[in-house]
Amino acid sequence: MENKPVVTPYQSPEGKKEQVERMFDKIAHRYDFLNRLLSLGIDVWWRKKALGYLSALKPKQILDVATGTADVAIMAAKMLKPDAVIGIDIANQMLELGRGKIASQGLGEVVTLETGDSEALRFDTGTFDAVTVAFGVRNFENLEKGLQEMYRVMRSGGRVVILEFSRPHIFPIKQLYNTYFKYVLPLIGRLTSRDIRAYTYLFESVQAFPEGEQFLQILSKTGYQNTQCERLTLGICSIYSATKP
Repeated sequence: MENKPVVTPYQSPEGKKEQVERMFDKIAHRYDFLNRLLSLGIDVWWRKKALGYLSALKPKQILDVATGTADVAIMAAKMLKPDAVIGIDIANQMLELGRGKIASQGLGEVVTLETGDSEALRFDTGTFDAVTVAFGVRNFENLEKGLQEMYRVMRSGGRVVILEFSRPHIFPIKQLYNTYFKYVLPLIGRLTSRDIRAYTYLFESVQAFPEGEQFLQILSKTGYQNTQCERLTLGICSIYSATKP
């Protein structure tokens, strides 16, 4: 398997985890707006499609890793009607915005957010029926360690669903995608969020991420079974799902 370079948001001696935390805290106030704008609203459908993988499971306890402003956690509470959804993230400014959204929608009894590291989860083994991650695994400092922790806290028979950007391979979609992500998106992000690196990092991190079959192999190596990948919107995004035996 090809070893790709570690991509970080800033040219800094800090570790990737610290840099990612700093980046998301800086752009938190514009994060939701930019998600809708830059994806033309398609990201909402992507999240619904991913959570659909959990419908048959009817999970009662859900962990949403890298929850950000809690879009997936909130959507999971509404779609799946679990007893509880816990969202964790390392960026506190994102969590504060998420708590506001949860309160405004009257979901405080179901959805709770807390500061947490995907690579050192505080939960007991087998706590959750399902674990979700949307656009977060490529930001893990240690991908396999994060996946192992998610596996540990999930019960036997539970399911993980991961939504992540991927790279189109079809002409001319590949070329249009690369131009948009490399030049247009960073420019819009820079003008609106005032963070020069955040949306350049997005393109670089997607390029470096082991997508598709490579990522399925990593899931299998970590212990997951029944791994599958569904590519969405001409390959711009992919849903990965797997179960814990």
